[in-house]
Amino acid sequence: MIADGLRSDMPADDGSRALRRYLIRVLLAFAIVFLLLWGVGALLDELGDGRLAFDVPILQAVHALANARLDRVFLILTALGYGWGVLPADAMLVLALAVARRTREGVFAGIAILGALVLDLAVKHASARERPSLWDSLVHESSYSFPSGHAMASMTLAWVVVLLCWSARFRLGWTLRWPATCVASAFVLLVGMSRLYFGVHYPSDILAGWTAASLWVASVYVLTFRAGRPPQPGRG
Repeated sequence: MIADGLRSDMPADDGSRALRRYLIRVLLAFAIVFLLLWGVGALLDELGDGRLAFDVPILQAVHALANARLDRVFLILTALGYGWGVLPADAMLVLALAVARRTREGVFAGIAILGALVLDLAVKHASARERPSLWDSLVHESSYSFPSGHAMASMTLAWVVVLLCWSARFRLGWTLRWPATCVASAFVLLVGMSRLYFGVHYPSDILAGWTAASLWVASVYVLTFRAGRPPQPGRG
């Protein structure tokens, strides 16, 4: 029911073949996004100091805005942007879709979210880019810098929610499509800003995370909903 418009009346062998094709295409999309992202990381590593021309000036400009009030605001945002906000929301979204028996939507959300997490970890270790150390930060991170996991996770969740709300097959979200798009966009931008504010990522880390997440989620969406025959009416 999740690939190539699988139908309940399809022979089991046809369904298995369609599922295999779907999984192969998803793995191919994952490999392409990984290679693109890793390639960008490798190019950055070839630079003299591993930075783009705009990385340090933007960090310094954002740091110039620092004050105690903004510290508190961005500490909340950076926490919500991953372990205390995005990841629990990911789990609740997939669970809600499963409970509602929205099989295809749940598969799309689950693969997009899990794949983005794996992409982030894989490229981080492949590129091994050190984090900025321009000042003593209130936030301490021990992992590598490229790409930004906060940027990837928040953008992935945002795209999944927005695409579901705009999907003609998921009419429950239609009334929320514009509010969801505006809130998701603002959240992604603020989470990215929080990582720059604390100096734990270069702007290029954030941009790479946003771009990779967008490519990955779009690929999974097309493969899950658009490839092959249309789904049987009334079925998830």
